[in-house]
Amino acid sequence: MKLHELRDNPGATTSKKRVGRGPGSGKGKTAGRGIKGQKSRSGVAIKGFEGGQMPIYQRLPKRGFNKPNRKSYAIVNLGMIQKFIDAKKLDAGQPITEEALIQAGLVRRRLDGVRVLAKGELTAKVTLDVSGASKSAIEAVEKAGGALNVTTAQAAE
Repeated sequence: MKLHELRDNPGATTSKKRVGRGPGSGKGKTAGRGIKGQKSRSGVAIKGFEGGQMPIYQRLPKRGFNKPNRKSYAIVNLGMIQKFIDAKKLDAGQPITEEALIQAGLVRRRLDGVRVLAKGELTAKVTLDVSGASKSAIEAVEKAGGALNVTTAQAAE
């Protein structure tokens, strides 16, 4: 194979449809828009329009509220921490910090911090330093003989 023989797969690239270029093109004159009417004109967007009737998204009641400054935590389950310790990706002898969880590949990114939840079984005696944890997760770690420290800098915010 030579450089000049390289080609795209058949059908990988298609040329743009050129409309309104005469009757022989098959898309001439009205360019596939039909005849007359609002949708045949340019600059028309009638996505939620219902012919003058009150649109459904305005008729339905609105409820709830989205907190603009809400915290978003990276979530880690105790079962996954145990799995990573068994696979020797995490060292149970050292305190497990948020950075250690990222390095091991258990958490992709910190977001507003890492929160530990109690799903799964933890048997190793570990010390966890994270920004959040559920009550049941703290109990499960202490039951296994470890400690779970929730950093106050994140908790205060």
